[in-house]
Amino acid sequence: MTRTLSRRQVVGMAGAGLALLGSRAARAAAGTLADWATPDLVVLNARIYTVDSQLPKSEAFAVKDGRFVALGTTHDIKSLAGKSTQTIDAQQMTIVPGFIDSHNHAPGNELLYEVLVGNPYEVEFVTIGSIVDKLRVKAQKTPAETWVEGYFFDDTKVTDKRALTRSDLDQVSRQLPVMVQHRGGHTAFYNSKALQMARITKDTPNPAGGTFDRDASGELTGRVTDRARDVFQRVGKHMSYTGEEAMRRDRDGLAFISKQFVRYGLTSVCHEAGNLQALQEVRARGALLHRVSYEAEGPELEAMLSGGMSTGLGDEWIRLGATCEHTADGSFSERTMAISVPYPGSNGYQGNVTESQEDLNKWCERVHGAGIQMNCHANGDVAIDHVLTAYERALRLKPNADSRPKITHCTLITDDLVRRIKAIGAVPALFTSYAYYNPDKFHFYGEELMKRCMAYRTLLDAGVPAAAGSDFDPGPFSPLMGIQGMVTRTGWNGEVWGANQRITVDEALRVNTLNGAYATREESIKGSITRGKLADFVILAEDPHAIEPAKIKDIKIVRTVVGGQTRFLA
Repeated sequence: MTRTLSRRQVVGMAGAGLALLGSRAARAAAGTLADWATPDLVVLNARIYTVDSQLPKSEAFAVKDGRFVALGTTHDIKSLAGKSTQTIDAQQMTIVPGFIDSHNHAPGNELLYEVLVGNPYEVEFVTIGSIVDKLRVKAQKTPAETWVEGYFFDDTKVTDKRALTRSDLDQVSRQLPVMVQHRGGHTAFYNSKALQMARITKDTPNPAGGTFDRDASGELTGRVTDRARDVFQRVGKHMSYTGEEAMRRDRDGLAFISKQFVRYGLTSVCHEAGNLQALQEVRARGALLHRVSYEAEGPELEAMLSGGMSTGLGDEWIRLGATCEHTADGSFSERTMAISVPYPGSNGYQGNVTESQEDLNKWCERVHGAGIQMNCHANGDVAIDHVLTAYERALRLKPNADSRPKITHCTLITDDLVRRIKAIGAVPALFTSYAYYNPDKFHFYGEELMKRCMAYRTLLDAGVPAAAGSDFDPGPFSPLMGIQGMVTRTGWNGEVWGANQRITVDEALRVNTLNGAYATREESIKGSITRGKLADFVILAEDPHAIEPAKIKDIKIVRTVVGGQTRFLA
């Protein structure tokens, strides 16, 4: 007869351990070396922060079939090991649950195959000359009428301390269209040839939801924002590939980015759309190292809607999640988000609303009605209001007490917006690395607005389970960089903005783990080091609780484990 052990007996509290399981007699009483009593892996001698309120700390755990099966003292967990059990001595290093990124564009192809004019991962300053030189090399190998493109440009990470202009890009080519994409994803910079091909002149009016920027004399600068970029998609040629070539590039890109994710300690990532077939093929080939919540748009979303597929379909490695972010306004980092007051020194500019309330209402009604988790991009307080209005309407039409609609970014909040977010159970996925990476942009808003931006403190105090969304490309996806920014609100340049929104290390860990699992409706299977949950964890060389807060981002990732299998080892 199998003996049933209580959670208190099996897990125990730190210090109480697993004495009952420590003897052969007790193990025999539990069955003939029951599966959970002969783990595949034991991790010993660690400082474990579980992010589980029932057992916040431990020093050892056991893993079987990819799940945590016991936690306790090193002595007691060691006693569970069999001859085939792998043992990791953590040597008093820190272990936390695997980090979860709730919003990531996972652009592996760009990282592998495109011209990168800025550093995707760290703060690094470049020169306009270096950008021109890189693109000029590309232009020399580019056919007529074909776009020359650069990625990961950051306008405040340029040593020249000025904006990129069409005149700069004319130095790349006057015969080919040239585009440099701001890493924020909402603005791009074009040369004169591109503007000519799109028939944009200084007299062309701005379309709804976007701008063709002009200098003081009324001439086009080459900077184009949000919806105004649409016209460029209809001109020029892009490099073409056969179906198999395109699939290979997508597979290679996804395999590459997966290696980067686990290198930084990410074990689960919400992918904003992308090639779903390629993702499945990467998994089949054993090259998918992290778990994916796939957030669909376009044909994939339409297939879900027409085929009756709702959020949650899939398994623990690839699961259909919320929708891809449905954009309601512009960008925080590029200063185009829709806010209720004019940008300081802007002559009245208040950002770009990119979709009407009516269209937003219809979209949310359709998606929510099909059982798919709603997800909208809203940075400014104006856009957040529009999104909440659409969510509230959709929930009135089809009530669901636990729909958990996502608000991607949810950057600039007010007390009333927080109240409404809480009332409908929405889950904001706020920028993570921006507090450290982007302080050079915060002066465009000023301290009073920054007190209400990336408002982790306000949201957590209100009981809103804010999650961590790096938004890579726009922000580096290092969870430790994000945690440092959340804790210190201090940028790379030493500037402090919105110190009132600081949170503790424990809170930042929860934001980057359990809250991320909650955002994807997976808190029952991951997000904490808890018996029965997936064995996703990270070993850190230093304890973020004990180290100087300004050094958290530099803590070394020693090992990343997904489902009990080591996916990265330093």
